[in-house]
Amino acid sequence: MIEIELPFPPSVNHYYRRVGHRTLISCEGRRFRERVCAILVGLGVGGLRGPLRVDIEVYPPNHQRRDADNLQKALLDALQHGGLYADDSQIKKLNIEMCGTVRGGRTLVRLEEVRSA
Repeated sequence: MIEIELPFPPSVNHYYRRVGHRTLISCEGRRFRERVCAILVGLGVGGLRGPLRVDIEVYPPNHQRRDADNLQKALLDALQHGGLYADDSQIKKLNIEMCGTVRGGRTLVRLEEVRSA
């Protein structure tokens, strides 16, 4: 099992920006992705190829109302972009839990390769 502590992800509402007819990753989204990639490199983790179980604990920075499903897109895309796994289609079981607030926010991700179904 791999356990990684990451920054609090931007909501999908802040992850993308429309520029004309194009949809781009926002500055906030790119900064988050770069931070996740740096953490993964620092930990020396990556290259998971099999089916995965992913458990996520999200600790928001404040009591603002948030939807857990709006936080997973930036997080899972950043982990894929950082090379932790090849494609998020490898995720066969996904659990997200909204936890109590912590200063600055944080995310705890646990990944485990599982047998094929």
